[in-house]
Amino acid sequence: MNNKINLALQIIPSVPSEQVYAVVDEAIAVIKDSGVKYRVCPFETVMEGTYDELMEVVRKAQEVCFKAGASQLLVYVKMQIRKDKDVTMEEKTGKYDSI
Repeated sequence: MNNKINLALQIIPSVPSEQVYAVVDEAIAVIKDSGVKYRVCPFETVMEGTYDELMEVVRKAQEVCFKAGASQLLVYVKMQIRKDKDVTMEEKTGKYDSI
């Protein structure tokens, strides 16, 4: 699978409520540092890349949440994959972006 896919990642860490955003911010930093195209949304972060590179980002994001103090994670992943063609965020939401 070398085509680009879209992957939406939501991680809900089991930490005291005042620490949730800080732990989620650590996961978002992993995504940012990965170099993949991404967009942070209110409930999840959407990424664009190959299946293998995005699954590696998912793994690292989970690891950093545990390092930041989470004892448990609820992880939700949604993917759009095409057999012979890239999937892009632009094709779905580009018309809504500000110019």
